[in-house]
Amino acid sequence: MSRRHLLILGGTGEAAALARAAVARFGDSMTVTTALAGRTRQPGLLPGHVRIGGFGGAAGLAAYIAAEGVDCLIDATHPFATEISRAARLAAERAGIPRVALLRPQWRRHPLDRWIEVDDIAAAVQIVRQLASCAWLTIGGGALAAFAAVSGVHFVVRVVDTPREPLPLSDCAVIVERGPFSLARERRLIERHGIDLLVCKASGGSATEAKLVAARERGLPVVMLRRPPREPGPTFAAVEAALDWLARGQQSATGETA
Repeated sequence: MSRRHLLILGGTGEAAALARAAVARFGDSMTVTTALAGRTRQPGLLPGHVRIGGFGGAAGLAAYIAAEGVDCLIDATHPFATEISRAARLAAERAGIPRVALLRPQWRRHPLDRWIEVDDIAAAVQIVRQLASCAWLTIGGGALAAFAAVSGVHFVVRVVDTPREPLPLSDCAVIVERGPFSLARERRLIERHGIDLLVCKASGGSATEAKLVAARERGLPVVMLRRPPREPGPTFAAVEAALDWLARGQQSATGETA
């Protein structure tokens, strides 16, 4: 039986769950490699092989696929990781290998939610200026600079790793901790800091959903950045569905029948 090589583009809880499940299900018949961008300094332990660092765009990823004998790719990156998802599609097309996406389900809006949905950070900044005195930002480090010119607002920022440099915010509290976060934890955070507005991305999933419930309970407005469009191609919402896709490919590669 030929040994297949699965490349998972990871960095999410779903990617980690997929790696564990793929190793458990396919064992020695499949090499499983998870690629991490390297933004988190101490990622959790993963089974199989782990590659840390960027590829250099679609061309670099295609070269890696060819050099390492990768024959199937699952994009399990964050819903807002548009550049790597585009590179994944182009590289898979260039290499002629199958590619699917594993995308966590969207959050469902509750009737009591006070969501203000926006398409970009600039719109979120304007709403913060108008409505907030203490804003909780859960948008990732790369987007914080957009709020640097906002005055008269205290910001609360939660990060996974201690920042190497001061954040580009003149008035902020930094909380270093790793999810998933309980509802009780989110309630305490909102109360302790006097937060009156939450800014977040429509990431979906259960690991960080408790903050939305806590905001709903307090009647807080939530500035919600809509997800960007996904790359075309097959998409699964559950790890089991992705595993079944791999199994079908395994059967095809070995000539087996179900």
